Amino acid sequence: MKRSLRSLSLPLLFLILLACLALRSAVTRCFNYQSNPEDRNIHIDATILSISSHDPADSSLQTDISDLLKASLESFDTIGGKYRTLSLWRRIGSDDSVRPRSLARIRLPIRAQAHYPPERQVLLPLFRHSLATWARYHHAQLPYSIMSELIQRIKRPIEIFNGRGDSSEPYGTCAVVGNSGILLGSNHGGLIDSHEFVIRLNNARVVGYERDVGSKTSLSFVNSNILHLCTRRVGCHCHPYGDNVPIAMYMCQPRHFLDYVVCNSSHKAPLLITDPRFDNLCAQITRYYSLKRFADLTGLSPTRWNETHDPTTFHYSSGFQAVMLAFGICKRVSVFGFGKIKGAKHHYFTNQKAELKLHDYEAEYMTYRDLIKHPEMIPFLSGFRVPPLVFYY
Repeated sequence: MKRSLRSLSLPLLFLILLACLALRSAVTRCFNYQSNPEDRNIHIDATILSISSHDPADSSLQTDISDLLKASLESFDTIGGKYRTLSLWRRIGSDDSVRPRSLARIRLPIRAQAHYPPERQVLLPLFRHSLATWARYHHAQLPYSIMSELIQRIKRPIEIFNGRGDSSEPYGTCAVVGNSGILLGSNHGGLIDSHEFVIRLNNARVVGYERDVGSKTSLSFVNSNILHLCTRRVGCHCHPYGDNVPIAMYMCQPRHFLDYVVCNSSHKAPLLITDPRFDNLCAQITRYYSLKRFADLTGLSPTRWNETHDPTTFHYSSGFQAVMLAFGICKRVSVFGFGKIKGAKHHYFTNQKAELKLHDYEAEYMTYRDLIKHPEMIPFLSGFRVPPLVFYY
């Protein structure tokens, strides 16, 4: 016979209360938050906002873009015509005795297929056009409307490729699947696959992990370093989820446009590059929260943030930008495989445990917390309605 709550002893009620508090604490530690949302004074700091709007690496990026746009292209075959090396280089100064500076170099296996890789006379103009277009948007003033443009820039080409017509409606439900080791043993596979649109990160392995991570993939979201590795494979093969799964990526380095124009010639599904204004938006938000976290924890001026972070290499994670992309194309967003617990692997499919130093994951977790409870307080998102966001642990 079931006992009523009144009949329970006080010590037993106390133990139940302790267990509930422990469970709540465990969920909080999954994202390793420093405090509860109610305890933190949430406001937009004007000084930090101003600092986070500036990209310390912008001057070197502009120099790289200028050099690449003026570069010459060298193409030659090696190993009996089995491989082709593409090299972008630029001579510095008028002294012919000075060795030209190599700006980008890729070696790709050649397969017996017409128009792959593109001929040299076609490849260089394509490279320059793609890079120049990207650079023009990168230097443009950041409009708050860029989030609303993601339907047109990301969802539209995917839907046209899938033969579903051109719709301005966002997807109903989207799952963003991260790569954290906390996914192991989660049994979230069925729940993930039940979403209308599933985004996976950086070619994470699925086979053998379906029970925890699902098997459905609607979009592979990667950084351009992943694409650079793909050029080493026959036909620039970068499709762990199948040739018909679209790929979206952000450019880590402008020289990777050489990889893009090569791979785009053989890619069946859309190979999409995120708008650099969207990239800048993500960068400014993550810098803001990293600066704020530094000031809150240390009590020091945010101008001393670079004492603990390298401002020239600091960058948002692929996971953060994938979540932001989902906000622009989905009505409801579910997130899986983000966060960490003691002893869990950094990636569920590798033995890596250490985190990359160029990311401030704790600052990103603070951003997610505000996106859930206080989306109106997220800087740089004024006027954009953040859809409902749910994290699964």
